[in-house]
Amino acid sequence: MKRIVVLGGGFAGLIAAVGAARKLAELSIDRDEVRVVLVNRDEYHAIRVRNYEAALADVRVGLADVLEPIGVELVVAEVTGLDPAGHAVACVRRGRPERLAYDRLVFALGSELVRPDVPGLARYGFDVDTYAAAERLAAHLASLPSRPPHPGRFTALVVGAGLTGIEAATELAGRLRNIAGGETVRVVLADRAERVGAMMGEGACAVIDEAMQALGIESRAGVTLEALDADGALLSSGERIAAQTVLWCGGMRAHPLAAALPGPHDRFGRVSVDRFLQLEAAPDIFAAGDVAAALIDGVHPSVMSCQHARPMGRIAGHNVVCDLFGGEKIAIDIGYYVTILDLGAWGAVYCQGWDRQVAVSGAAAKRTKQMINCERIYPPRSRDPAEILAAAAPVVQAPPPQFAAR
Repeated sequence: MKRIVVLGGGFAGLIAAVGAARKLAELSIDRDEVRVVLVNRDEYHAIRVRNYEAALADVRVGLADVLEPIGVELVVAEVTGLDPAGHAVACVRRGRPERLAYDRLVFALGSELVRPDVPGLARYGFDVDTYAAAERLAAHLASLPSRPPHPGRFTALVVGAGLTGIEAATELAGRLRNIAGGETVRVVLADRAERVGAMMGEGACAVIDEAMQALGIESRAGVTLEALDADGALLSSGERIAAQTVLWCGGMRAHPLAAALPGPHDRFGRVSVDRFLQLEAAPDIFAAGDVAAALIDGVHPSVMSCQHARPMGRIAGHNVVCDLFGGEKIAIDIGYYVTILDLGAWGAVYCQGWDRQVAVSGAAAKRTKQMINCERIYPPRSRDPAEILAAAAPVVQAPPPQFAAR
């Protein structure tokens, strides 16, 4: 029996496994001839982009609900090593080391938060990189009202004003007010760049500024985090902020095991792949999602987001089967790019194109953001094999809808 192994049950990995099963079914290849195996560290597909939100009850989907109906095997294990020359993966399952051989591999272990060696950050800092981290933050926030009075009890410092940092800060403004019982709430967003949201372009920056002002969020630009303790944080400017909640959103890197993949890697640790998402130095390996650097339209490199991870997963799932059985592979070709940034109770901003021109903002953009977060990026949960397989067709979805202001 041949084996296709997919590493990672995130946005790229899950849909790649489903896509492989879909293509096998389309080719009428029996499950006794080839097995699709998905390896993930736990039993859940995490809707990671929602970890900054207050309500966490619906941010995970059981992998078995998606994989069992279509005959994909789930292996719950921690991937610990790669042996591209030996066509095998090392992992630890139920505390025991195992070695999984493969005929074709889809590497989709995603990305992780960059964690610099800032004094006190590991002990006192919070983040929203994982579901467990988001739960820890939620439990901490819920405990604040019962804590002894402190100048920074209802102050949150968010360090890193990328997309995650902005979304976390604007959401925290409302979360803290909901629990503070009328006491003064303070949210500060700090970044090394000279302007919060600088990567978004001038038009979006103006919208972000408006939202932050309306939400009462302070900004500190051109600074870094120097140290952190139980009472607050010290910035590189010399300013000390009393804050019992410090949220680190300081950038992402590809999963460390991506370094074991042969071929060039970019500054984020992502391995270079061709337009078919295949490694030139190891043609039996495909990579998709945050671990892969692909030219998604022949010109622009992919970004580390579910917007690109999901179509990359669809293409990888299709291509890995075609490569194994001699079918026609499909090149990745995503002809649009949008950025939709949640801005808490104020609304959101929807930008089009690589230059991020503002298309709509406020409540109308928020409707689009909620539709994406709560509907569009979810796998089918019906356990209907036909619906599940159809969701992995190797096509690119149309851009998210733009709602008119009401």
